[in-house]
Formats: sequence, C-alpha cells, structure tokens
Amino acid sequence: MAAVASRERLSPGAAPQVDTGKYVRYTPEQVEALERVYSECPKPSSLRRQQLIRDCPILSNIEPKQIKVWFQNRRCREKQRKEASRLQTVNRKLSAMNKLLMEENDRLQKQVSRLVYDNGYMKNQLHSPSVATTDTSCESVVTSSQHYQQQNPAVPPPPPRDANNPAGLLAIAEETLAEFMSKATGTAVNWVQMVGMKPGPDSVGIIAVSHNCSGVAARACGLVSLEPTKVAEILKDRPSWYRDCRHVDIVHVIPTGNGGTIELIYMQTYALTTLAGPRDFWTLRYTSGLDDGSLVICERSLTQSTGGPCGPNVPTFIRAEVLPSGYLIRPCDGGGSMIYIVDHVDLNAKSVPEVLRPLYESPKILSQKMTAAALRHIRQIAHESSGEIPYGAGRQPAVLRTFSQRLSRGFNDAVSGFPDDGWSPLLSSDGPEDITITVNSSPNKLVGSHVSPSPFFSAIGGGIMCAKASMLLQNVPPALLVRFLREHRSEWADPGVDAYSAASLRANPYAVPGLRAGGFMGNQVILPLARTLEHEESLEVIRLEGHGFSHDEVLMSRDMFLLQLCSGVDESAPGACAQLVFAPIDESFADDAPLLPSGFRVIPLDDKMDMPSATRTLDLASALEVGSGAGSRAPSDASGTCTTRSVLTIAFQFSFENHLRESVAAMARQYVRGVMASVQRVAMAIAPSRLGSHIQLKHPHPPGSPEALALATWIGRSYRVHTGTEIRWSDTEGADNPLMPFWKHSDAILCCSLKSPFTLKFANSAGFDILETTMVNIQDMPLEAVLDDEGRKSLFTELPKIMQQGWAYLPGGVCRSSMGRQASYEQAVAWKVVGDDGAPQGLALMLANWTFI
Repeated sequence: MAAVASRERLSPGAAPQVDTGKYVRYTPEQVEALERVYSECPKPSSLRRQQLIRDCPILSNIEPKQIKVWFQNRRCREKQRKEASRLQTVNRKLSAMNKLLMEENDRLQKQVSRLVYDNGYMKNQLHSPSVATTDTSCESVVTSSQHYQQQNPAVPPPPPRDANNPAGLLAIAEETLAEFMSKATGTAVNWVQMVGMKPGPDSVGIIAVSHNCSGVAARACGLVSLEPTKVAEILKDRPSWYRDCRHVDIVHVIPTGNGGTIELIYMQTYALTTLAGPRDFWTLRYTSGLDDGSLVICERSLTQSTGGPCGPNVPTFIRAEVLPSGYLIRPCDGGGSMIYIVDHVDLNAKSVPEVLRPLYESPKILSQKMTAAALRHIRQIAHESSGEIPYGAGRQPAVLRTFSQRLSRGFNDAVSGFPDDGWSPLLSSDGPEDITITVNSSPNKLVGSHVSPSPFFSAIGGGIMCAKASMLLQNVPPALLVRFLREHRSEWADPGVDAYSAASLRANPYAVPGLRAGGFMGNQVILPLARTLEHEESLEVIRLEGHGFSHDEVLMSRDMFLLQLCSGVDESAPGACAQLVFAPIDESFADDAPLLPSGFRVIPLDDKMDMPSATRTLDLASALEVGSGAGSRAPSDASGTCTTRSVLTIAFQFSFENHLRESVAAMARQYVRGVMASVQRVAMAIAPSRLGSHIQLKHPHPPGSPEALALATWIGRSYRVHTGTEIRWSDTEGADNPLMPFWKHSDAILCCSLKSPFTLKFANSAGFDILETTMVNIQDMPLEAVLDDEGRKSLFTELPKIMQQGWAYLPGGVCRSSMGRQASYEQAVAWKVVGDDGAPQGLALMLANWTFI
C-alpha cells in the first residue's frame, strides 16, 4: 500500500483533495477535458474558463479547488518546459560559440607564428641585403600556380588553360575556393578585429578588417538559427540585404560534376555620392559542398589575368574587382549554422578625387555596408521566423522590410540618376558645391513597376525632378548630425515644400511653393513602425501637424505624413554610414503606395576618433542661436585638435507638371541651397571645435509655449500643497516666471501621465539631460522604460499612497536614458500634479543628485 501511495503522490496527473489532503488520480478523460480547457483559456481569472468547466459534465464531480491546483501544476510544468527549452537553446549557442572561438584561437595562433616567421625573415634580409626579396603580401602568400612559379623559376610553367570552356572555369573556381578558404579560416590576410565587437550567443558576431592588404577586405563570423541551405539562399539574393546593389544579372549557369554550380554574374552598384561614379563587377561565383557537410559560396572577378569570358561594358560605370571572397556555411549540432563571410574588393579608388578616396579605401566602411550587413540581415530573418517580433501598424515584418528597401533604393536612384532609368540633366552645375538638377519623365520606373502611379503621375506632361548636391563637413560626427536632423526637422525643412510634396499624392496638387500664401507646420510626432534586431536601422511614420493662417486654410489644413528610414545613428560603430531618408505618404498607407524618397547621407572619410559626443544632449536649438563669434574659433581652441571629415549627400525629389517645370526647378535649387546652409549651421553647432570635446550642451532657454508654463506652475504648486514646503530651486533668477526656476533646477524633474505605461509629457533641462532626448521624442518614452526593476517596484508600491496622500519618498536607484546609458540617483520624490480646477494632470518625479554611471 505504501508503494502504491507513493506512486500516486508522484503522479503528475494527481491533485490534492480538499478535505483529506490525499492525492487522487484523474481519469484519462478528465485529464483530456482539463487540457482542452487549459488550451482554450490559459488565464486563471478567465470567465470563459469557468464557463467551460461548468459545461463539461465529466468535471462536475471534481472540487473547484482541486481543479485550481491542477491548473497551477499545469502552468508550472509548462513554464518548466519553456525554461528547459530555452536553456537547451542557450547551451547549444554557447557550445557552437565555444567551437567558433576555438577555431578563431587556432587561426590567431597560426597568424602569430606567421608574423614571427616574417619578422625573422625581415631581420635576415636586413643583415643580408644581397638575398633576393620575396613578396609576402596577403595575395602572394596564397597557394596558386603563379606563386609557385615565382618561388620555383627552374620549373617550366604549366601550359596555358582555356578559361572559356567549363573545364577552365572549373579550374578558376577551384582556385577561388582554395584562396577564399585561406582567408576565411587561414592566415592569408592579416585580420584586425574591430573595436566593440564582443562575441556572445546574442551578438552579431566577430568582425575584423584587413591590415596592409591589397584592396580592402572584411571578415565576419557568427551563429544564426537557420539551416545552411536557407542561409545560402538569402546570401545569394544580394539586392535584398546589400543596399548599394542596384542590379544583379546571372548571365550563365554551368553545373559541375561534383554537384556544384558555376555562375557568371554581372552586378551594378550605386554611387556613394554625387561626386563619384558607380561601380560594376563581372564575377564568377562557385557554389559547392564540402566533405564535412559545409556549404561554400565563393566569388572572384574574371579579368585578363584570370582568363574567362569578357563581361558587359557599360560606359557610365567604373569596373571594380572582387578578389577571392565568399561565404562558408557550416551546420551546427542541434540546428542552425555557423557562417564565415569574407569580402575582398578593389574599388579602383584612383578614379575618384583624392579627398573621396577614403570612401573606397576603408575596410571599415566595407565591413559596415556589406559584411556586417549580410550577417545582420540573416539574423534579422531568423528572428522574424521565430515569431518573436511584434507586427508594426498591423503589417508583417517582411512588408515593413520591403518599405525600408524601397526607401533606400529610391534615394540611391535619385543620387545616381542613371540614364537607363529615365534620368536626364536639366541644368548644368556651375561648380562642385552647386546644385545638380535632373528630371525623370518615367515615374513608373522610379516608384517600381509593381506600384500603381499616383493620380498626379497620370497628369499629361508630368514628371519627377531631383535636386542633389554633396558637401564636405569637418569635425561632425555623422550619427549625431543625422539624429539632430531627425529630431529637429523645423530647423531645416520648409513647411510649404512639405505641403507641396504631400499634395502631389492627391488628385488636385498645390501650386509651386512661393507662388501661394500658406500656413505653417506645427509639432512633429514620430510613430515607430519597426526596428532591426541590432537597432542600427528604424522605420517610422512622421506626422506633421498642419495649421493655417486664413480662414480657408484653417478649414483645408490637414496633417501630413512621412514614411522615414533612419540608420547609422550608433556612434560606436566604426565606419558606419548615417542616413535619413523620407517620403510623403497619405493616410491610407497602402502596401503599394508610390514613394518619392528624399534625404541625407553622411559617410565618414577618416577613422573615427574617440569623441565624447554621447555625453552631449541632442537639443541643440540653443546652440544654434549663439553668435558667430563663438563659432569662429580655430580648432586649436578645443581640447581635441584632431579633425575628422565626412561627406554629406543631399537629394530631394519633387513632382511637377510640364508647364511648371522651370518654376519647380528654381524652387528646388533654392530649397536645397537653404537646406545646405541649415546643415552647415548645425554642423558648426555640434563640431568639437565649437563646443570643446568635454563640454556638455545644455538647454538654457525653456520652451515658451503656454502648456509648458502651465505645467511648470502646476508642478511647483502641487509640490507645495502636498508637502507643505517649497522646492529648493537651484537658481532663483527669473523667479517671477515659474518656468525659469523649474527649468534650471539641478535635479531632474519628470512629469508623466497617471495611467500605465506612464507616458512622459514634460521635463526640465536636467530631465532632458538624464533622458538624453528632446522635446519631440520625450512622449515616446514611458516612465516604465526609464526606471529599472527596483524603481518600478517602488513606484507601483507607493502609487496608492501618492494618489491618497499626494506625495511619497522613493529610494535611490538607477534609470536608463534613451541612448541606453545608466544614471544613478540618491533619492526620488513623487507627487501628484493638480491643475487649476483641482483635477489630476499627471505624476511628477524628482531625481536628486543624479549622475551617469
């Protein structure tokens, strides 16, 4: 009997009886009924669950408390299974990462041995200069017939091969495979790991760049939760993840005897700026499997030295060369893949002006735009396949990703202006800093053949006009500049031009800006749609609130909407290109809506220097108002004397009717010149030579709106009413205006709504500093995301007391800014904010003696 009782006690289907405490065994029918109820209503407090239990006769003889205990056990078992599955997944990732790190360690040991050998060889050369020198560059050390012939001149050279037949192409492919493997897993290239790339189960991977190598090269390796065949399919679809890729044409496909394929590919890429031409490539791509189950995709250019058929020759493109590159995809135990990516190119930098050559000679730029982009895209697809990404605006992630690709591609089309896309110059440029204007009378080609034209495009004689220019910037961090342009649109945008662009989506467009009296734009509201896994790119909708001056304009005024893509705002990513691209959309936001992208692109020309720009607040409006005398200091006045350069490319597109072509052209030229002047003014404000590398920008002037004055008055008065004391203002200057002492208080004062998620509404200058945000974006930050777990727990515990008593003290803790930085505070005070009519208006929180950790 004791053994039987023990088995029943350990049975997972048993539940304690209420009266005796003994364990009973449910019948299979009862367990099936309980499982069915649990699957339909997993929430314990669901009325639907209670109704299902009452409607099931087989459960009528079970006590309700027994059913409750069964559901609790069922929920615990489900949590245990999920946790066990999660731990197994993490363990597999760690095991695969450990294997990856061990391989990297072996490769580094080989690289050290090679460097020691090269060092000894150079010493011998210095002591014995008569000995013939040997080229030890990264290309010559690769095992090939040419290298063997150089080292063994007595051996007769092999007979020339015919690379125009499949056998000759297969020989080139096998050589490409061997050279690629020596770069991916060997020491053919001196790889230097990029700063900030920390390996781990959730990291993007290990990324390295070449050092002292012909051409530029980048290497990445990482883990993804996709099978090798799926990874290979994604990587071969280069236009889906390589934003600079314009066109890929697979000219010829040749199957090989070992089950692989040889492809002859012609690829075109966009121009990076308006000052340099686009590149094209003629390559051989070889796909094959290895004995260990790995999949290899390697590629190289076909040139006169390699042999092979000649590719297309397009005069508007500059031929660049792909040195042996590719992808090594190894299957992992338990699923997933380990990926090695090598990109090695020679972009023919001598064909561009000397000031722009760093764009084509920087391996860091190559790694960010191509190598890391491929690995991030695969991880993004894997994350989306898991179903863990919530849908934005009711759309699947693939649809939102298509919008991002269309925005980027449309902007690249405008910058490059290819004639075969219908672009032709309208006005010649007077100099390198002037505006170039091109027109396109084929809008269907621009917005995509799969998209229906807007009503305006159907007008007779209509078209699209693009005004574009490039300029050189000094001492301007690209990420900081793009973040400012994103958050302070009113500093550079013209509301009339925005209204004109938005009206082009409707059947009755406005006239040319400047030919009519118009209203003005109010605040901009940023509505996030999607963000990539690594947060390097975000897609959002911008709502511009419209207002009018006259009575008719007030009646006709309407909000405007922009679809916006922002990328590269992470200042810690070396060589990152920062970009802000936007296009007007209508309220329907259809999946096939035509897009006319415009925007900015900033690419660094020099290595990124360590600049503490992350400690500077983004609200630079006050700095822009400083007189010119403060901005005319020499770079030596700042603490950092090093200068960094970047190239800014601006392109704006406008629709037009044929009879207004000249008027739109004059407007476009004037508008882009005004935007360039605004950007230069912003650049002067944020340059280290203006501010000093150690100075933190402040907010000396509070907003002058009546709402801000009212909130500041209510916050100070409510504190006095609830606590019986005044706030100890740090600065009493301008005490007749309640907004000034509130704004200049040294402690961070935040004001949020009284309902979850406690959306922030207002803050003082110190509050904006600790949040590292602006007046525009503060409403996108809930207080729950700012406080840590202990801070949220303390606030929720004291919330009933605050609502009843009016205020409460909270212990010190840690909060997080919008940039992810942590700040500590010694103590906090929370109180209820009451308006003039006595109605609650929000919750105020004062963080005392805060500092960044």
